[in-house]
This record gives sequence, C-alpha cells and structure tokens, in this order.
Amino acid sequence: MALVNSIEMFKKAYEGGYAVGAFNVNNMEIIQGIVSAAQAENAPLILQVSAGARKYANPIYLKKLVEAAIEETGLDIVLHLDHGEDFEICKACIDDGFSSVMIDGSKYPLEENIALTKRVVDYAKQFGVTVEGELGKLAGVEDAVKVSSKDATYTDPDEAVEFVERTGVDSLAIAIGTSHGAYKFKGEPSLDFARLEVITSKLPGFPLVLHGASSVPEEFVALCNKYGGEIPGARGVPEEMLRQAAKSGVCKINIDTDLRLAMTASIRQTFVEHPSEFDPRKYLGPGRDAIQKMVQHKIKNVLGASGKR
Repeated sequence: MALVNSIEMFKKAYEGGYAVGAFNVNNMEIIQGIVSAAQAENAPLILQVSAGARKYANPIYLKKLVEAAIEETGLDIVLHLDHGEDFEICKACIDDGFSSVMIDGSKYPLEENIALTKRVVDYAKQFGVTVEGELGKLAGVEDAVKVSSKDATYTDPDEAVEFVERTGVDSLAIAIGTSHGAYKFKGEPSLDFARLEVITSKLPGFPLVLHGASSVPEEFVALCNKYGGEIPGARGVPEEMLRQAAKSGVCKINIDTDLRLAMTASIRQTFVEHPSEFDPRKYLGPGRDAIQKMVQHKIKNVLGASGKR
C-alpha cells in the first residue's frame, strides 16, 4: 500500500474507541516482528524512530526497511519521529520522507512550546506531514528524555485547548500519570481518568497520545528474571487502564520498553540454553518472534485494534 500520515488512522480510532500502536524500531528484526504482527492482526500501524535509533541505524536504512515492509505486507504504515527535540531534527526527518513527526517542547514554558511547535507545523503542512506535540511532563527516562518525578507535571486541560488552537497540531501527547521506561512506579500505578475526561470534553474528536505506557506481560517478566535479567521491583501501567484510555479519546499509545524486554529475554534464553551459539540468525530470529508475539498481544488485548485496518 503506502507510507501515510496519521489523519485517517486517528479519525477511525477515535470513532471506533481503540488506539493505534506506535512501536519504536531500531533494526530489521524489530521491524519485521512488528509488521508481521500487524499483518496477522489486520491492524493499523505506526512505526516510530527516536533520535537515538535514528543515530544508531541511520534514517536512510530505517526508511528503506519500512518501505520494504510496506511492499511485502501491503500495509499502510505511518513512519513517525518520536520525541524530536528541536526544529532541525523534525525538518530533517520531513525532508527524509517521514510521514509524521513529534516535536517535544514540553520542557519549555507554554509560550516557547507553542512557538516551537507551530514552527514545525507550518513546515510540515507543506508536505502533508502530520505533527504531534506534547504538553505536560512525564517522569522517567527514554533515550535523551530524562525527567525526575519531582519535575513531572500533568497536562492542564485549558492549556491543552490553547495549545491545539494556536499550534495547529494533529495530535497531542498528554501527561496523566504514565512514565517513561521500565517498571517505574514505586506505589500503585494510576492514571488520572478524570483529567482525561475533561481534556476530551474540551477537545472533542481530537486525537490524544499516551507515552510511557509500559505494561510487560508476566510471561516476559518471568523470562527476563529466569535468564539473568531481573527487572526492578516497581510496576508498569496495568493493561486494563490502557484499554480504558483507548476507549476514551487516546488514539495512539507508544510501545517501546516492552519490545526491548521481550527481545532481550529471548536472546538471553538462547545464550543460556546454547552458550556456544554464535550465529546471529539463531538468536535474532527467536528475538524477532518474541517481538511479534508481544505486538500481537498489545494489538489484541491492550489497543483493541485487531481487524481495524
């Protein structure tokens, strides 16, 4: 099919009460596992690239791998920049052929965030590229994004309305209690659904985004623990909360940490059970299968996006 922007995907998701998975990619096997899962589930798909992944794998390689996935599967895919920190990286990705970008100005005061985001929007619209902004600060760590718990702030609903109206963004990442990284909640995880309801009431029909929504199934936690990668004792967001968010105006849920843990657990298992193995195909292949299994689980049981393509 084609490389597409997110407008139609989000419209259908909002009306259908489900969320589109935005899965972070770093190499060929991760892309293959994700697209195989989306094809098997007949689900809409966003593949997103962080600044770290862009530097690691080279944007040209990543774009060509995504084009190959489209050609092989017949899927429509959004290729999205995750957490673009300035105008220059957003422009570079747009010029490289990305169909969607995120400009993350959440670290700035509101007026600076609006100005930066609008500058990206004005450039992106010339090329039919959609733009995601962010308002509010999530705690946690993801690549270059590092925010302490004390500096985290929830999204103000009135500021969200002003931000959307003045920037012209196509979607908005909000902070309602999620956190970047793996297993980061010391207490009972919770999302501020009352705040989400107010935001959706003030921005009816507008697609919202959740970052920091890690929720690793127990079988993958057990694998990591069994094969030498014990996970710290805090917890991610319960999947039932993410399902509720997907029914409540959240049209895009970012998924990254879960994929890393699934692939790493599989690779560790291979090396523990076959310590003399040195053929990358013999450990990356099972890692790719673990990615597919994780993504299918997310599509069916968290996002509610099976059969929604």
